Amino acid sequence: MRFHSVAGAEPGADIYEGLLGLLTELTPVVEALPPDAALADVRGALRYFGRDAAELAALLRVRALARYGVDCTVGVAVNPLLARMAAAHPRQRTGRFRAGDRAGAVHTVPGDPAEVAAFLAHQPAAALYGVGPATARTLCAYGLDSVDRIAAAPLSTLQRILGAAAGRRVHERAHGIDPGAVVPNAPARSLGAEHRFAHDELDPDRRRRALLTLADELGVRLRTGGQVARTLTLTVRYADRSVTTRGRALPEPTAHTPRLVAAAYALHEALGLERARVRSVALRAEGLADAGSAAHQLTFDPADDKARRIEAAADRARARFGAGAIRPAAFLDAAWGRPFPDAA
Repeated sequence: MRFHSVAGAEPGADIYEGLLGLLTELTPVVEALPPDAALADVRGALRYFGRDAAELAALLRVRALARYGVDCTVGVAVNPLLARMAAAHPRQRTGRFRAGDRAGAVHTVPGDPAEVAAFLAHQPAAALYGVGPATARTLCAYGLDSVDRIAAAPLSTLQRILGAAAGRRVHERAHGIDPGAVVPNAPARSLGAEHRFAHDELDPDRRRRALLTLADELGVRLRTGGQVARTLTLTVRYADRSVTTRGRALPEPTAHTPRLVAAAYALHEALGLERARVRSVALRAEGLADAGSAAHQLTFDPADDKARRIEAAADRARARFGAGAIRPAAFLDAAWGRPFPDAA
């Protein structure tokens, strides 16, 4: 399920919690995917309610509209992979808009293998869940620009192009195979922070300052919670209300602020924004894991060791004197959208 208000904005945190509550009225097996989506396993609820999954989805849409003014785009399928793809935006599913495609609908993928193959056929490579823009470009460079062509490619070919693990994963997903399950009551797997500019921002340096501020905030929150992130996602909202979202897998799970800042800057540079009127920027750290169990590549670089020791000392100062005790020199004040008074 993907939730969206009738006005087209993402639901707020309080409304999102209420929507999750609606889901738990149907099934206890609910996995939150903040900020605007969720997975639910309703197999145990079908007999109880005497309805099939599509009918339960329609019931959920009515309740969400009546109670919160929020509509849902629901994908109904035999596994989370196909359900996610069915609930995706029409352009993401097909690469184009078709008559009848709209937000706020129920899309069902029958469980028959032939029906699954027909659903996946001719969809663009980027529509395959877990295939990001960079992987899609790599596949397209080899002529694998649609899911059916990816499915027809030998496993060994995909592994040679993408690597052993990623190649096998893409091969399975192109055939509609997803061994994953809906995990109820899962802990938060992402952290987000957003900076809204006081006016439409054209200056790339000020956007970089905002990204530095957000990455620093995420780094502190991750380290305070004893977590590391595997992926960083950048969302840019423009003056015309359009949105661009890009994600990047980090070289290793980390909560180290310089690594997060470097990834944020790289994502921003990759967009190639020229005279873009930016309304806000947001960063989201995803794929969270316990820091104690995460591997860290040792290095003999004294600068890296020094940076981490300084970071640990800064965290201790924040814990004792407050979050504003130590900040980056180019910090942007969240309330005023301007450099921190001590900025160089």
